[in-house]
Amino acid sequence: MAVNPQLFENGTPVPFVEEIFVLRRDAVDFEADKIAEAPGSKLSGRGTVYLSNYRIVFVLNRPVDGLQAFDLPLVYIHEEKFNQPIFFCNNLAGKVHPVIPEGENRALYAPHFFKISFKEGGTGTFIPLFMNLIKSVRAAQRMAEESQPTAPPAEPLPVASAPVDEMLRHAWIDPSDPSKLYLQQPSESQPTLRRRNYSSAGEAGQM
Repeated sequence: MAVNPQLFENGTPVPFVEEIFVLRRDAVDFEADKIAEAPGSKLSGRGTVYLSNYRIVFVLNRPVDGLQAFDLPLVYIHEEKFNQPIFFCNNLAGKVHPVIPEGENRALYAPHFFKISFKEGGTGTFIPLFMNLIKSVRAAQRMAEESQPTAPPAEPLPVASAPVDEMLRHAWIDPSDPSKLYLQQPSESQPTLRRRNYSSAGEAGQM
């Protein structure tokens, strides 16, 4: 996970080269632990979640102690589980490895726990697309690292892009799910503005 990824003025994440945003979901709650900048090293808040073929980005409605957004690379997410409790809202929980600053020892950094709670509306569109993206990214990673497997991968960007167009064509649109699919990419996502890696200028922090 990386803290405060680059955003445009309207709060939309600045995309990586060849990154494709799949959907946006407003009014979700986000929790994460081991956040050094947050009081008690834990953070919770409401905001908007963006799902792409590379990552999940959560953007807070209101910044907390200088924290505005969180970047969860798909290749670093593990132990994910979709929960449907009887008395509480549906949620997606799991662990995500931190994006390690260059030159640092990975053994010194523990995974973060995260939870995304869907308190308004269903999840019949969001969850299947997320699971399909995770499955595709992992399959490509296994093929690329067959001779030299690493856990987690050293590079937080996937080795190959998931077939997003095909996934969107076959996506089931849940009428109770308020997620907004990106049939066209946000107008701000111009090629000249795209990032090439996680150490791009302007990255505020990595955790």
